Amino acid sequence: MSRRPTVEWQVCGVCNYDCSYCIQSKKYRTGHPTEADLDGFLDFFSALTPSWEIKMTGGEPFAFRGFLARIVPGLIELTSHRISVLTNLSAPIDVLERFAQLTRGRLEIVSASLHFEHVDLGEFVDKARRLRELMDPEARLVINTVVVPSELDRVARARAALEAVGLHLFPQVLKTKGGVFDYDADDRLKLRVLVGEAPTSRAANMAPSHLGKRCWAGADYFVLTQRGDAWSCRTSKRFSEGALGNVLDGSFQRRTAASECSYVICPCAVPANRGMIEGVSP
Repeated sequence: MSRRPTVEWQVCGVCNYDCSYCIQSKKYRTGHPTEADLDGFLDFFSALTPSWEIKMTGGEPFAFRGFLARIVPGLIELTSHRISVLTNLSAPIDVLERFAQLTRGRLEIVSASLHFEHVDLGEFVDKARRLRELMDPEARLVINTVVVPSELDRVARARAALEAVGLHLFPQVLKTKGGVFDYDADDRLKLRVLVGEAPTSRAANMAPSHLGKRCWAGADYFVLTQRGDAWSCRTSKRFSEGALGNVLDGSFQRRTAASECSYVICPCAVPANRGMIEGVSP
């Protein structure tokens, strides 16, 4: 598939959830950009060409007041970029409706995370169904959930509940600092039933290895933090490698070509699903 330029922007660190399996350290789940920083980010995105997908993450984007007050309106008014967001769907439905209205005609993907520790499944499904009705028909709503050990039966029930209202579940294996969680034999069997023998990156996030494959991360894809620091991908950021500079101080510089992946895990399905990894189809 052709590459679809994408930046994953962590718009804030603050999150209103505290999931036991979150791989982001608590010390990073705080803070948000200043007004001056937001001006700088919008200036950067205004100059970024051609049209990119700006996938906004957190923390929880909707927990930051500036998300709907400044960021989304600014991207719509000042740029031609497509808008995506990763959210835990905790925002009230009227706030989600406002987001859908603001992004009309520009919305690409809403990735809604289902966290069993914090929500009632029925209420979550109802809100997701309502959001789907509010969104652009051509935009995609993806419901993702981390496959927590010993919770496979609950994940299967959630998939059935979502499918009953025309939505689909995107399972994600549990990541650890060292890679992927080592599920026991019973969970591994249930996981195969849940995702199939060889799921594509569009069906599930299995955190595969693309070691040695040519990847355009750092060139047509990069990760951006709330402080303006840019990294070629999530794994490079974890290992403090692949720094691309800072978009707020003018030191940012993208790569101009693909390079061979040197990591044994790709924890995020976005690069593969946006055509960044040569020879890998979603």
